[in-house]
Amino acid sequence: MALRVLPRSFYSRPTVEVARDLLGQVLECRGRRGRILEVEAYLGEGDEAAHSARGLTPRTKVLFGPPGHAYVYFIYGMHCCLNVVAEPEGTAGCVLIRSVEGWGDGPGKLTRAMGIGLELNGADLLTGPLRILASAHALKETVTVTPRIGIRRSAELLLRFALEDRGEQ
Repeated sequence: MALRVLPRSFYSRPTVEVARDLLGQVLECRGRRGRILEVEAYLGEGDEAAHSARGLTPRTKVLFGPPGHAYVYFIYGMHCCLNVVAEPEGTAGCVLIRSVEGWGDGPGKLTRAMGIGLELNGADLLTGPLRILASAHALKETVTVTPRIGIRRSAELLLRFALEDRGEQ
C-alpha cells in the first residue's frame, strides 16, 4: 500500500502540534524511509534557541516562508540538521527531526545516513525528493516530553518529543 504525502495543511498549524504529530510519520529521502521517533519544536516567538529569534535574515528566510518546506543547516562545521517548517507563512516555527528509525539517533547521523544535505534547504516536502508520508499504522506509543538537548537559551522549555516504545509495529 502506497503511503500518502502529508498535505500542506498538516504543517500550517502551531509548531508544537506539528512536532507531536510528526512522531510515527515516515520520513523519505531518495528511496530511504524510516519512522520519525524524536523531534524538537523551535518556536517563532519567545524562544531564544530558535534561529528565527533574531528575525528575518538570508539564513532564516525559509523559516518565515510557506509551511511544509525543509530548513536544512550546517552545524559544528560537520553536520547537517533537518527541520520542517511549520506555522502559516510569515510566522516562523520549525521542528528539528532528531531521530528516524533505522537511520540514526541524532540529527547529524540521520541526515548523513539518509543523504540529506544543504542542497535540500528550502525543498518542498510535498514534491520530493524529501517527503514526509502519513504512517500506515496508528501511533500507539507513549510520547515522552522533555527539555531540548544541547541548547543554552530557552533550555527550560519542554519542547522535545520522543516515542517511548521504539519497537517495530
